[in-house]
Amino acid sequence: MADFMGGFPSWLSFLPRISVSSIVEIIIISILIYEVLFWIKNTRAWTLLKGLAVILAFTLFAAIFELRTILWILEKTATIAATALLVIFQPELRKALEQLGSQKIITNILSFDDGKDDSRFTEKTVNELVKATFEMAKVKTGALMVIERGDGLREIERTGIEIGGLVSSQLLINIFEHNTPLHDGAVVICGNRVTAATCYLPLSDNMTISKDLGTRHRAAVGISETTDSLTIVVSEETGRVSVAENGKLTRISDGESLKRILQNHAGEDAASSSKFKLWKGRLKNERNSHS
Repeated sequence: MADFMGGFPSWLSFLPRISVSSIVEIIIISILIYEVLFWIKNTRAWTLLKGLAVILAFTLFAAIFELRTILWILEKTATIAATALLVIFQPELRKALEQLGSQKIITNILSFDDGKDDSRFTEKTVNELVKATFEMAKVKTGALMVIERGDGLREIERTGIEIGGLVSSQLLINIFEHNTPLHDGAVVICGNRVTAATCYLPLSDNMTISKDLGTRHRAAVGISETTDSLTIVVSEETGRVSVAENGKLTRISDGESLKRILQNHAGEDAASSSKFKLWKGRLKNERNSHS
């Protein structure tokens, strides 16, 4: 025992030295692996990887029993299979890159003029949205309202019909009324205006969404996964109200709960507006000082 303990330091000498950078690398790699596994679990990639696991198991079987012809075929098709995987996983890879690009890492540091500082999200707009939502919920009128925040929704607006009207409960109820030309699809709300109607939204591939929820709810989650928007959903079957944000769907029980969520959004909007005005004022003062 004494010999073993005496030789223990010599055994440690064979182990690689662990520095601070090594620990940082381990943490980063662990986080990346976790995020990739979480992404795979919540998309169709999980089902596709099950099929890939079957193919790998068959390859291992062929290698153990030395099935040379099958191994030769698998070796020759490996390059084609790698290209095929990129094609098969293209929707999932695109969504992952969209989610990465939607993270406001740089935009939290730099603020730019997007031409929307003249249309802030006001208390009147909050009240009109709450009123319209629960009026439609009473009569089970399906609705899908996407509220723009930091990320622009121009690509979504292009799929619909331009409106440009001030937000009012009458306008929203009329848009989603059954058998009207604009009732199908989503409306996009920017500031105090309904910018477009009958818009198409990307559907979520999240497997954890309840099967009881329809296309409207899956579309609401889909747009919240790729942008930082806030989406209000009214179920046509049950009249239930939900809010989709950051890829999650939350049930809203009453108007006060919805109002609090929208007021928080209005507060963020006002704060960003103040920050932009301060930055714009500094630029204006700099121009005046140079003139």
